Amino acid sequence: MNYRIVQQVTLVDMNNELINEVFFDHGVFETFFLPIGSSVVTRPLGLKQFEVVHDRRTDDVVRFKIIDTEINLVTQGQEVRAYLEPITLIIGQHDVGEFYDE
Repeated sequence: MNYRIVQQVTLVDMNNELINEVFFDHGVFETFFLPIGSSVVTRPLGLKQFEVVHDRRTDDVVRFKIIDTEINLVTQGQEVRAYLEPITLIIGQHDVGEFYDE
């Protein structure tokens, strides 16, 4: 089954004031059943200016739990969304660099 892995990312400034909330798309993966509570290992997230990106500067990995899965019965196809636990990124502290290419 195809799973689209998404994660809610809250962007705040240094004073913890909300700037934006986005859903980061980790991609589509074909795998077996992903139950709620299972973990996904991926690269950490960072910011390239105000855009959320994978931080590939190091070989670090992070684990996130799947908090919800969703199947859309209205549209055609077999894609299921798996939502990872949300995170908060701070503008100025989670920058991966202006010239970093993913």
